[in-house]
Parts: sequence; C-alpha cells; structure tokens
Amino acid sequence: MMLNIGKAGVFRKVVSLLFLLSLLSPSLLTHPTISQASGLPINSKATVEARSVLQYLYNISGVMTISGQHDYLESPDEWSKKVKGVTGKYPALHGYEFGAIMNQTASQLDSQRQNVVNSAIEWSQAGGLVSITYHESIPGTCLCWSNVKKGMSQADFDLYVTPGTSQYKQLIADLDKAALYLGQLRDAGVPVLWRPYHEMNGDWFWWGKKSNFTALWNIMYDRFVRVHQLNNLLWVWSPNAPNASSDAYNATYPGDGKVDVLAVDIYDNDYKSDYYDKIVELAKGKPVAIGENGELPSSTILSKQPKWAYVMTWGKMLADNNAAEEIKSFYSHPKLLTRESFLLPLKMSSIAIRNGLHAEYYDNMDFTALKEVKEDAKIDFNWFNTAPYPSMQADTFSVRWTGKLKPLYTETYKISTLSDDGIRVWVNGLLVIDSWFNQSWVERTGTIALTAGTPVDFKVEYYNNTNGAAAKVMWASPSQTKEIIPEHAFFLP
Repeated sequence: MMLNIGKAGVFRKVVSLLFLLSLLSPSLLTHPTISQASGLPINSKATVEARSVLQYLYNISGVMTISGQHDYLESPDEWSKKVKGVTGKYPALHGYEFGAIMNQTASQLDSQRQNVVNSAIEWSQAGGLVSITYHESIPGTCLCWSNVKKGMSQADFDLYVTPGTSQYKQLIADLDKAALYLGQLRDAGVPVLWRPYHEMNGDWFWWGKKSNFTALWNIMYDRFVRVHQLNNLLWVWSPNAPNASSDAYNATYPGDGKVDVLAVDIYDNDYKSDYYDKIVELAKGKPVAIGENGELPSSTILSKQPKWAYVMTWGKMLADNNAAEEIKSFYSHPKLLTRESFLLPLKMSSIAIRNGLHAEYYDNMDFTALKEVKEDAKIDFNWFNTAPYPSMQADTFSVRWTGKLKPLYTETYKISTLSDDGIRVWVNGLLVIDSWFNQSWVERTGTIALTAGTPVDFKVEYYNNTNGAAAKVMWASPSQTKEIIPEHAFFLP
C-alpha cells in the first residue's frame, strides 16, 4: 500500500430495497443477469443495511464489479473527487482510513476521524458504499508510520493478545476509541466494509506473519460486536497477493465464521490467475474483491477474473500509476458499477424497509381515542405511574404495536410478556398470548414454530388500568438466549 505523506436516507432506501428483493424473487434483482444468492453475515445481529450490502455483493459475483477509490485520513474526499473530475463519474465505493500515521495528537486524530465519519454519512446519503481501512500504530506508541510499518517478534506480539497484560489493555483502549466513531456510523444507518489488519501474510506491519494472528482478529471482533454492538460492520479479511514476499492465504485466515468478504491487495499489475483462483477457492462462495490496487485492472483481467465484487484503487496511486485515458477506460467498462449506475435501477422505487414497530398510543383502554403515532424500536417499557405522553391520562391508556418479526433460527420460539396490566400477542396471525385482564408484573408465555429468515406478521395490544404501567415482550429458543426482542428482529409494516 501507499500513503500520502505531505441521516443515511437514500442509501437505506437502496439497500432496504435490495433486502426486500432478496425476500421475494430472483427476477426482481437489480440486473437481469444477476441470480439470487444466499449469504448471511457472520454477525447474526447485523443490521438490515449490512445484510443488504452483503447480499448485493453475493448477487453481483461473476456478473458486475463495483468501482472503488481510497482516500486518506487527513483528506477523506480528495481522490474520490479526482475520479469524478477525470471520468465524470464517482466510484461506487469510497474507501476511508481510520489509522493515524503522521504523529497526530489525540485531539487531531479525533477531529480527523470525525471528518471521515461526516464524509461517510454524506457518501451513504448519496447512495454509495463505504469501506474503512485501519492502519493501527502499535498500541500505546506514537501515531506514526514507523509504528505501523514495524517488525515485532512473536513473543512481543503475544503480549498484545494476552488478556491482563499492559499491552492488551493498550490495545483495548485503542479499539474503544475507534468504536466511538464507528458507532456514529451505526447510529446513522451506514453499513461499513470494515477492513482491519490487512496484508497480514506479509511481514511489513507489526501484526504481519504471526502464528496467532487470528487471536488479534478475534479480540477486535469480540470487542466491536459483543461490547460495542457495531452490527453495521461487514468483516473484510484482506491479505496481500501471495507473491515472493507473502505467505499463502490460508496461513492467516481467521476462518469462515469470522470473515464476510475476502479481498486481495494487488500491486505492480500482478494480477496472476493463480492469486485469483486460490482466493476464490478459499472463499467457498463468499464474495471476493480487490482490497487495494495500484494499477487498475484491464478489461481483459475483469473478463478473466469476473468474481471480483469490487476494486479499490489506493489513494494517489490512481494518478501516479495510471494515465488519464486508462482511468477513463476503466470507468467506462460495461460491467463496472459507478455510484451513478449503482443507483440507476433503483431510482424509480420509493420502497423502504426500516427496523422497528409501528406504534399507536390511545388515551383510553379500548383503542378508540388515538393520541400519538410513532415508531418504537422494541417493546421494553416501564412507565411507572405516568403516561407515555403528557397529553394522555396516566391511569387509562392503551397501545397497539404492529410490524414484521424475522427470526434467526428455524425452531420453536417461546414468546414471553411481562406486563402491568393487560397484554396479548399475535405472531403470524396466531394469538400466542392472551392475558387481557388487570395484573401487576405478571409473566405470560406462548410458543410458535418459526422459520429462519422468514418475516411473519407481529402484533401486540396492551392496556393500563391504574397503579403502574409496564409492557415488555421477550423471546427465546434452543439457540436464542432469552432477551427482549431486539430492534433488528422487527421491521416496520
């Protein structure tokens, strides 16, 4: 790689439509020659936007290739705009950087990451895809290029992946700081092709050529997914092409259960068929891509290696390694998707899918005095002795929630409620809980067989009659720990 030293409404509409299409019919996908493919993210709680992006990558595999351009932390829009200036088109994928390498202070890093987040949200609003690379300095050291591209012994590396050591604590501190900004993207509905610790099969980065590289990968994954709930991330493992200076792909592969996309970094126009064939074989049907490139692949390469889902040119190498005519030729290739053509098949659609439930709040107990209509993420309320809204009576109100419920497993689910007072629940048209009488914090249960990935109708009705008000709805199954049914399982009607 080379470095330069010196609300997401439209996108959500795009990927939500793709998600809807994936639930309906292969004939409705965005390109007449694209066939339906099945691909779930490794994170079972991935957002609908992240799921839709991954499904899109599966769908175009072997048919189309997404154009991409990387930009630097210090100037997050520079080279993507230059693509537009040369070709009249934007790349469909915008690559960003989260690692600092120019001796930035902590406040400078915060400011630059915030600029990246702002740009990524704007890019997503315009309908593009977002990828983020992370050149992490050795945790606890100067944010300098010399501390990224630095050799490290296996024994020293082990200290960073061993819980309880000072080095491990420094690593976690670094990850937690990055997570704050990735969380902003999650909250804005922006899915991210997250590409950390790349070129790990070479020895030029401190994390490179380590026998237990997977331990580092898993620490980040667990911290980001289980602690910070960064469910907007798709995990991109990006080794260097296995040339004379790099190990074989499988030497540092974290495994099928920890990788969504496999992306190869290719420089010096070294597009060997062997590199392509081996990554396709290792992927076992997962999307493959070019994570970084200097020279743009020729039309011949794109024809002979059709499964590259996207190609991301590295920063200033766009101009340093490619003539203007070569850039124009690449961006005019009939099987290359730019941001404009990426959106083209969807511009006439107004369909949007969002997580959550449609909620109707009534100022009486029989659903006749409608006061407020809103969207609720889930049903997890304790109003105590107050009403949901100041305009409503505290002791006598009712709520009706409607939407779709999408399970993760094909199993019999136990639906539970905890309420004060009456509550009833319909799932797939069946009344599974009917507890329509005055009660105080009583748990009720019902069961229903559900199919993984198949949305079903979901409705809950609740009323309160004095002295406290609460409504909670949970689920559990042999593979699903009992919990409040989360927002990502609900879809608005």
